Amino acid sequence: MTLILNIETATKNCSVSLSENNNILALAELNEGQFSHAEKLHTFILNILVQAKKTMQDLDAISVSKGPGSYTGLRIGVSAAKGLCFSLEKPLISIATLTSLANAIQVNQDEFIISLLDARRMEVYSSVYDSNHQQIRDIKAEIIDKNSFLEFLEKGKVYFLGDGAGKCKEIIIHKNAVFLDGYFPSAKQMAKLSYDKYKISDIEDVAYFEPFYLKDFVVTKSKKKIF
Repeated sequence: MTLILNIETATKNCSVSLSENNNILALAELNEGQFSHAEKLHTFILNILVQAKKTMQDLDAISVSKGPGSYTGLRIGVSAAKGLCFSLEKPLISIATLTSLANAIQVNQDEFIISLLDARRMEVYSSVYDSNHQQIRDIKAEIIDKNSFLEFLEKGKVYFLGDGAGKCKEIIIHKNAVFLDGYFPSAKQMAKLSYDKYKISDIEDVAYFEPFYLKDFVVTKSKKKIF
């Protein structure tokens, strides 16, 4: 049996799961509309290990959501995962955030899934998947307009999910567009993906691994006056 700790911090959802092969043994997550990863992540890790009656030494690997997503959230999750891998001498597995999100739903053959994460203003991080959750278009940071994803909408039903889907709902008007609320990246969906990678030894170099930001980090000026 393969025991993997899965860490998801790419969005406001702070999520951790412990999986044995494809099965979730324990899950802890909090999505309260603000970033709480720095305060909650390590507590969640300890809690799910206690809940499953496992220890850090029992782990076979650690997987982390690699992005795209929040710069700060990704840094916190990846730093925690790398620190645990170094100290425990365990392999590191990275999971594409948008792929994990796509795996939250099942669709029929010839239908599509589009995972979307908010990237400020009218921009989103997006990726497109077929009914087998295979990525069929590269991840992009793109500005949404009325013609976005038209090539897929003309072929069949398209399911939009993630916190960027709301931006599309008022702009993309098409009979094949289905917008799903309440979906966000979760360590729940990481279990199968991380186990599949573990079986083929698809692991990262812990020393050099960095999150996939997709865009450069931009520092914004505070609106508060400093005297």
